[in-house]
Amino acid sequence: ELMASVHSRLQALWEERELVLSEARECTKQGKELEAMVRDLCKPNEFERYMMFIGDLEKVVSLLLCLSSRLARVQNAMSRMDGNTDAEEKQSLNDRHKLLSRQREDAKDLKENLDRRERVVSGILAKYLTEQQLQDYQHFVQVKTSLLIEQKNLEEEIKFFEAQLENLEQSIP
Repeated sequence: ELMASVHSRLQALWEERELVLSEARECTKQGKELEAMVRDLCKPNEFERYMMFIGDLEKVVSLLLCLSSRLARVQNAMSRMDGNTDAEEKQSLNDRHKLLSRQREDAKDLKENLDRRERVVSGILAKYLTEQQLQDYQHFVQVKTSLLIEQKNLEEEIKFFEAQLENLEQSIP
């Protein structure tokens, strides 16, 4: 019964992932249309700034999500430590926690820098785009970011439930 429940949850997550991937493809299509419009309207150096921002947006958001996820796993492992945990493992977890915490802080700084660059790009685009086009651009950036977050969360949940299902299958004779 538990296996059926976990499998059902996995099925729902796989379906949800397909929907999110479909939305991501639609977002990519909108991004290409926006890119073509910006290329036609802006100066080459302004277009280059726009393209660098859009490329870095995905990288920085993905980096932040990855580091946060890894940090959460280390924190979970640390919370399971007890008197039987050997000193070497404790030290290793503490070192990884410190490293990941520093890396996440650095990634947050990158995100703040990216947010400043987004304001600069918005200012550039405001000179060329209509109010509606500018709103479409801002909506595109928000959707792209939220889809990245949603995809990462779904992947994490799917991994978790697949591991649960595998553990259940192995525990049944």
